[in-house]
Amino acid sequence: MGEEITSGDPPDWVTAWLEKRAASLQRKESKQTKEYTAPSEKTVARRQKLVEQGLARLDLWLSDLVRTGLASAETHPDAYWSDMAKQMVDNQLPGVATRIRRLGESIHASPDWTEKLLIQSGQLTLLSQAYRNIDTLQPNLQDEVRTQLGWALTEDEVLARGEHIRDTWLFLGSTLEETDKGTTQRTWLYGEQSKRTAMLMQFAPRVNPAFARVYPFGMRQAVELAYWPGAAPARALIVEQQGELRPFERTLPGEETIDAFLNQVAQTLARHPWQDTFLCVLRDAVPVLDQKRWLLCDNAGQALPLAKGEHWRLIALSGGHASHFAGIWNGEVLTPLGILVDGRYYSLSEGR
Repeated sequence: MGEEITSGDPPDWVTAWLEKRAASLQRKESKQTKEYTAPSEKTVARRQKLVEQGLARLDLWLSDLVRTGLASAETHPDAYWSDMAKQMVDNQLPGVATRIRRLGESIHASPDWTEKLLIQSGQLTLLSQAYRNIDTLQPNLQDEVRTQLGWALTEDEVLARGEHIRDTWLFLGSTLEETDKGTTQRTWLYGEQSKRTAMLMQFAPRVNPAFARVYPFGMRQAVELAYWPGAAPARALIVEQQGELRPFERTLPGEETIDAFLNQVAQTLARHPWQDTFLCVLRDAVPVLDQKRWLLCDNAGQALPLAKGEHWRLIALSGGHASHFAGIWNGEVLTPLGILVDGRYYSLSEGR
């Protein structure tokens, strides 16, 4: 057996070497921090300047649009809208650019297009003014303003800062939006216990049009979601899928009347005035064709118009009887996502 090793103070030369090594590591870490922080602060300051310049240009452009009269907007060429949108992208304001493109697309899109143009212009003005006073806003509204301007968060930031909700989520359906760069898919979920709406977003470029994930519409699952920070969080990502997929039950946990749904919309808009799409889950709703108008009626006799198109399948599935309905409301029309009839969910989503 060898001698027992006893503890004691390290020799002076070991202590001196450890102190020297610790000091060297501290200097190295400090240098790395400075090298990282300085460019980051410089980048933030540069973006801040670009954003302020872009919003000043936007304010002037909107003033000219209103001053010359909204009716005169129909005389502007396509370049009037697209050039301004490109300028906003150059000024680090992609969210504003998207809204400007929608302004141009709204010309003559409906009989009341001038009224819609005024509303959309007002939303842009409100967004510009909100950013100029961002320090006076609540933190969640500050996040919302930055998001609406087009500032992106990484998924790691969402996981760290966003609200986490565990619930049994109903996968109701999706909508598609085509752009010149590709297709954006928005998949809509509804929480059985929380009664919360969640939207999962995917993008597929034109060169590779397949989406990374396929979601099981008409199924329910225990899932933990993390929401993007904001005034009325809706966009989310899946953190963990915690249970097996199961079919919907015989009912959907939605609103009983259209008035109740619209009241929820009003409450959301009070917190988030730029939101333009809302998940509508309505119980005991009946699709109706009334003089070439497609409507969805509730059991209180109220109705909302359905999106343009033929909805014979909706009537065929429901048999003209009250059913549980899921769709997307954009402030004007409902786009069906699916319908639950006799305990079976039929997906009516785009691209399905």
